Amino acid sequence: QVQLVESGGGLVQPGGSLRLSCAASGSIFRLNAMGWYRQAPGKQRELVADISSGGTTDYADSVKGRFTISRDNAKNTVYLQMNSLKPDDTAVYYCNADAIDSGSYRRRDYWGQGTQVTVSS
Repeated sequence: QVQLVESGGGLVQPGGSLRLSCAASGSIFRLNAMGWYRQAPGKQRELVADISSGGTTDYADSVKGRFTISRDNAKNTVYLQMNSLKPDDTAVYYCNADAIDSGSYRRRDYWGQGTQVTVSS
C-alpha cells in the first residue's frame, strides 16, 4: 500500500500565503502524476493542480498565477505553494497520487486524509 500524508494547512488572512506538503510512503514501485484537489462545503471535489513525474503541470483556471505545484521525486513529496489567497480558496485540500504498489504491481489512485485551509479575516 501507498500512504499519503498532507501537512501545512491552517487559517490565513486574505492575501496571505500557505504551503502544503504531501509525502508518499509505503510500498511504492512508481509514482506517476501527483496532484492536489479541494472540496468546499456543499461543493464537489475539484482539481486544483497536478504535476507529472517529468514535471509537466496543469492548473485550474481559478488558481492560475497564484498557486504553484512542484515535486521532489527523491523525497516522494509534492508541494502546493498558495499565494494571494482568497476566501473562495477555503476548502479541505486532498493530495492525490497515481501510483504503482510494489507488492501487487497494481496501478491505482491514492488519496491523503485532507488538510483544512481557511482564508478569513
